[in-house]
Amino acid sequence: MLTVIFDRLFDVSLFGYISFRAAMATITAFLFAVFLGRPAIEWLKSHRVREDVSKTDSIELAELAQRMGKHDTPTMGGSFLVIALLLSVALWCRLDNLHVVLGLVLTAGLAAVGFIDDYKKLTVPHSKGLSTRSKLLGQTAITLFTVLALVWYAHASDRYSLLTVYPPFFKDVSISFAGGVLSGIGFVIFAWFVIVGTSNAANITDGLDGLSAGCMIISGLALSVFCYVTGRYDWTEYLGLPFIPEAAEMTVVGGALCGACMGFLWYNAFPARVFMGDSGSLPIGGLLAWMALISKQELVLPLLGFVFFAELGSSALQRFYFQRTGGKRLFTMAPIHHGLQLKGGVFNASAAPWHEVTVVVRAWIVAAACALASLALLKVR
Repeated sequence: MLTVIFDRLFDVSLFGYISFRAAMATITAFLFAVFLGRPAIEWLKSHRVREDVSKTDSIELAELAQRMGKHDTPTMGGSFLVIALLLSVALWCRLDNLHVVLGLVLTAGLAAVGFIDDYKKLTVPHSKGLSTRSKLLGQTAITLFTVLALVWYAHASDRYSLLTVYPPFFKDVSISFAGGVLSGIGFVIFAWFVIVGTSNAANITDGLDGLSAGCMIISGLALSVFCYVTGRYDWTEYLGLPFIPEAAEMTVVGGALCGACMGFLWYNAFPARVFMGDSGSLPIGGLLAWMALISKQELVLPLLGFVFFAELGSSALQRFYFQRTGGKRLFTMAPIHHGLQLKGGVFNASAAPWHEVTVVVRAWIVAAACALASLALLKVR
């Protein structure tokens, strides 16, 4: 929006540079989140919008949360995070870019699903929010709409690279889903797994102060680099990467994502003054996946967002192992951040428990190392 206004009124070419707008989107989203955060937290406190720490399957975890005073911490802070993100994108992005518009739709839709889930938890006695089926249905509806729109655009504009998956490590290997109806359905299913899986992974990771937001900043920054490179023909030609016209604009979206998470982290750092809730974790996870889809880094995403997928995988494996072995547990606790916090180990509970800050900071370190490793793949083709 600002790009168009300044270009037309003042002929300021600076606002046409993606790198400048990405930096400004980051700063703007950060400031929006910081300024919106204080009144939002006060409003949530005054209306007693608080997380019920007793609604957990672990008595130990509930007792620890009570001792640390987390029962008095308001939740649904992801609402002002998402508002800051959307406002910054609206100000600094070109809204004639379909990738950006669909990213906004996906983010807003998943935020609505998360908001309903949080609202039900807080207003219905003894409720744990939406059922797994209902939440998945809401995520699926929003995801299918955006992915089908992307498929239509790819066919209408003959940009079939959008429907192609490019495995890392191989220069001339690709998997195309542009061959027909069945191939299109295959891409939709694949994209559904990427978006819904990443959205839920971010949701599961949101369990300790600063964990999800901090890891999202790191992963979002790395994916912003991928988006910028993928949208530059000269760079993709040199690096042997797929060239996706207009993908570079998603760099600005990535900047807004990082800035909004930074602003939220201002209040969510230990000891947290507010929790994110599903209203924030679901949309930022979905947006991260959307950036990976547009930059054609879907298969790199598990490495780039390793902490998120480790958390998701630990929960899924724990449930599967528990059901198949008649009640035995593979991990000390899942997701694994709680195993480290309460038991001191992932597989062995004999070690000393880690402090919450230790778990979070070490998760950030792992996230940064994996993000750097993913960026190294830019040259490994």
